[in-house]
This record gives sequence, structure tokens and C-alpha cells, in this order.
Amino acid sequence: MKLNVMVVDDSTVMRAMVTKSLKLCGIELGEVLEAGNGVEALERLAGTWVDLALIDVNMPKMNGEELLYRIRGDVALESMHVIVISTEGSETRISRLKSKGARFLRKPFSPESLGNQIREMLGGNHGDGSGNQALPVSGPHF
Repeated sequence: MKLNVMVVDDSTVMRAMVTKSLKLCGIELGEVLEAGNGVEALERLAGTWVDLALIDVNMPKMNGEELLYRIRGDVALESMHVIVISTEGSETRISRLKSKGARFLRKPFSPESLGNQIREMLGGNHGDGSGNQALPVSGPHF
């Protein structure tokens, strides 16, 4: 099954790195959408099916924590899988994000760690279509 993914980060460079990591991690991808903040993400999500959102915490207009609360409060979006990818160091804030059903991946990260998080979250059955689920143990970190 191909996953539709939304990458939400205010840095265009980081969005490109996350997207590249998605392509390298062995996950079978459908559409990859991008947004520069939470407001833009909600606009893009209206009427669009997304299986997984990868969101940063610190963004202008609407940060990732507020975006997560909005997602969980919307009947059409509440079951979407969310992984927060951030340099966030506050364990209190990370705990709040996790309590809303998000996973947390600290920057810098590798395509392997991203792929492993996605497989764990989705039950491990989202490979590249080749039957290969294992990821290489080395590679770039973003």
C-alpha cells in the first residue's frame, strides 16, 4: 500500500531532506505534500487524504503542537498518523505531543530511523514492494 505523506516544516531545506529520507527509507510512497507551517498544512489537508504527517514543532503562524491538537480535534483527520521531527529538547513538551498520539524523532535523523518509526507506527507492512523490509545500517543523517 502506498502512503500519502505530508511534510510540514518552515524550512524548505528541511522539507527537502525529509522528503529525500522518505524516498531512501524503503517506504512505498504515494503523494508527498509539503507545507511551511500549520495553517498551510490544514489548508492542504482539506479534502486530501494523507496517511502520515511528518511535522516540525517550531514554526511561524501555527506551530507543530497546535497543528497536532487541531488534527486530533478534527473528525476527518483525527486518525492520521503523526511523527514529530524536531530538535525539541523539552521532555514536558515531547510528552504532551506523545499524549496526543504522535511519535517523536529527534533531528538529526537517518532515513533508517525514519523508516523504522513509520514501520512500527503502521504495523511493519509498508516496504518498497520488493518484500525487503530491512534497512541498511548506515547512511546520511538529516
